Amino acid sequence: MTNYAEISDIRAAGYPLSAAQEETAQTLLTQSSARLRLIARNVNKDIDALIADETAGADYALAVKSVIVQAVARALDSASNTGQDGIVQGSQTLGAYTVQQTFFNPGQSLYFLRNELKELGLYRSQTYGAVELWASAKESET
Repeated sequence: MTNYAEISDIRAAGYPLSAAQEETAQTLLTQSSARLRLIARNVNKDIDALIADETAGADYALAVKSVIVQAVARALDSASNTGQDGIVQGSQTLGAYTVQQTFFNPGQSLYFLRNELKELGLYRSQTYGAVELWASAKESET
């Protein structure tokens, strides 16, 4: 099982890691690589074969690495750099007491954005079809 990115790639992208974050990042790198492989299989693509392609494989490998690094950085950021317990927006009211808070990735989930999957050709948009139930008078004569 291949990881598509390494700890050094996260650092090279400008995300400094503490020793505790390195262990978490290594686990997240393995999980994100496996998750991306599963997403690719669901749309009938093989990431390893696309990376091995002689013409565009190197570029595709860099794109995959970038997506993996961004997903891992999002998961790591949610716990450490967003301030008070991951709260990115909050409001409080004293009269009738109201508290409203928005969290940045509250479960520290590892996820890929739609545009990242589109870049890799792994996003399957919703499709729909229609069936004509009634034929016009001209169509029914033929």
